[in-house]
Parts: sequence; structure tokens; C-alpha cells
Amino acid sequence: MPATGAKPAGVTDEAQAAEAVRQMFDSIAGRYDLLNHVLSANVDRMWWWRAARSFRAILADPEASILDICCGTGDMTLALLKRRPRGSRPILAADFSREMLRRGARKFGPPELRGQSKDLPHAVAVEADALHLPLRDSSLDLVTTAFGFRNLANYEAGLREFHRVLKPGGRLGILEFSEPGGLIGKAYAVYFRRVLPAIGRAICGKDYPYTYLPASVGSFPPPAQMLEMMRAVGFTDCRWQPYTFGIAGLYTGTRGAADGAGAAPAMLQTALARH
Repeated sequence: MPATGAKPAGVTDEAQAAEAVRQMFDSIAGRYDLLNHVLSANVDRMWWWRAARSFRAILADPEASILDICCGTGDMTLALLKRRPRGSRPILAADFSREMLRRGARKFGPPELRGQSKDLPHAVAVEADALHLPLRDSSLDLVTTAFGFRNLANYEAGLREFHRVLKPGGRLGILEFSEPGGLIGKAYAVYFRRVLPAIGRAICGKDYPYTYLPASVGSFPPPAQMLEMMRAVGFTDCRWQPYTFGIAGLYTGTRGAADGAGAAPAMLQTALARH
């Protein structure tokens, strides 16, 4: 049966799945950064850097409107900001986990609050659900998400929502885990399913989040299926670039046909305005 969305243990519908994921990330937010870096041996930093580099032309445009959705504690957001010029529009960094977003905002929020120059690139934190973005149609030049897409309760609905908010010609980047093949895949499977949960439990004192992680990657669509899903909702030039032997990879696509534009909430209109 094709994967339709995240299915944490014990849930029966999409609403329960979304709430279970939200509660899980709220519960580990304080240890999330440490766990990520330890469990990946800091390779995750390279993945964010490579993903951001793929969109360097858009990021270099100070007027580009950019959303990093499922931003978590903001590491992908920071990688994007490093390629933004001074005085550029702030990036929107959105997540539905309040605790994760609160920690991320300390990293990427207004620079004057950290004693830095006001015109330095920064992001605006927005508490929002990826399946119901509070943004008008055709309003963004770039949407990125790193290691959050597979946690959506409905993958197709997420892709449709990203397609809706992108301008014609706008770009999508989804950085996600995958399961490599061959001997590397077998060795990685042992680490991912046995070693990783034990380390996660030791650091954060919780078992479920790091048994959920390998389960969620195992049930996530393989690259060929994911690319087909992207094409089915209207993305063109869809590609997958594997990172580190296919342990992770970047999905990219371009929005094709135009849609009508709706009204954006005043708060986000202000956030998207150039500071």
C-alpha cells in the first residue's frame, strides 16, 4: 500500500497523527540539536549547506520571498540565511511545534535583539501547520523543508499546499532521509534501527521518538515514488540528489501552471515586507 503520510503508533486518522507528532517534538525540543549532531556525527551540517547552495541564485535576490517550513530549531533556516544579502527580506521560518520554534527563534530572530546590525539577514518565526499555510496563493519564490516532510500526516496534501503558495517558476526543496541499498544500506539499517534508538534514549531519556524515526524513514516513499507524487500535483523538473551514499537526499521541483491569488493575513504581509 503506497505511503500516504506519517503514522505514529496508535493513531487512527490524520488529525491524531499530526497531534502525536507535534507532542513528540515538543517533548524532545530541548535535546533536539545535541541529538541530531551526535547521531549524524555532524554530517547533517553538510547536508543543510549543500541544500542551501542548490538555491543560491534565489537566496542572493534580496527581494525573494522564502519559507522554511517544518523548520524545527532552525538549522536549515540558518544555512539559507548565510546566503542572503544584507537588507534582504526576512525568511519565514515556520513550524507547528511551539517548543521547537521557540528555540529556533533564538538563533535566527531579529539581529538587533542579539546586539547585531539590524540589516543582517534574519528570519521571522511563524507557528503554522504545513498542511494549512497562512499565506496567499502564488506568493513565494522558494519553499524548503529539511527532515520534516516525512512527518506530515498527508504527503500529497503537503505537496499541494507548497505548490499553492509558490509563484509560477518558484522552487521547492525537500531534504529528507532515505534508505540506501547494498552493503552500506545493510550496515546503516543496523545502526538506524538498533544503535540510534539506544543513543537517543540515553541522551533524552525517551524511547519513542528514536524508535519512531527509523520507522518513519522505512515507511517514507522511495525516491522514484516521491518524484512521481511531486509531478502529480504539478511540479516540473523534479529531481533527487542523493547525499552521503543515499542516506539523505534533496528533492527539487519547480511550480508550473499559475493559480489565482488570495489574501494573506496582515501579520504575514508585514513579515514578508522588506525591513
